Amino acid sequence: MYDSFNTLKNDCLLCRRCGLCEGRTTVVFGTGNENSNILFIGEGPGEQEDLRAEPFVGRSGKLLDLYLNGIGLDRKKNIYIANIVKCRPPQNRDPLPQEQEECLFWLREQVRLMRPKIIVCLGRISAAKLISPQFKVTVDHGVFYDKKGILMMGTFHPAALLRDPRKKEDALEDFLKLKEQLEKIKAAQN
Repeated sequence: MYDSFNTLKNDCLLCRRCGLCEGRTTVVFGTGNENSNILFIGEGPGEQEDLRAEPFVGRSGKLLDLYLNGIGLDRKKNIYIANIVKCRPPQNRDPLPQEQEECLFWLREQVRLMRPKIIVCLGRISAAKLISPQFKVTVDHGVFYDKKGILMMGTFHPAALLRDPRKKEDALEDFLKLKEQLEKIKAAQN
């Protein structure tokens, strides 16, 4: 159990728990405001993320930023973004179950230290791992689940939206639902 984000990050940067460490350029720990009420979680870094040590950069990151900005969120100010695995899987393949299990330790500590009110899972892998193994993004997106006092929602991964733009409107609806939840939380705090 860690007492600070900095100590956790420093140890994570040295991680060798699974074979993904062999091919990484860097560990992609996460980015944003670690005191935020909102945590976005993807599956794992791609090539650009591995090179820049930041999640969701490139075309998918720009699309994510459009959705965030559309509801008043900013990755540098009022959210935090992380991934299930912190190192890039070869050829951007899905992270294997054992790789996910080894890396979940770091994510659990991030969640424990942050204590977010809302977690948004970006894509099927993070939603299936964190919400339910039966989670189907095409069916269950935009639905909030209360998991141990944290509201969790799954939505489409930005890369999937780039491959199938017909789902962009569904994703927008999910982000509007997220905005409603944030407004409820803010009203309850006042």
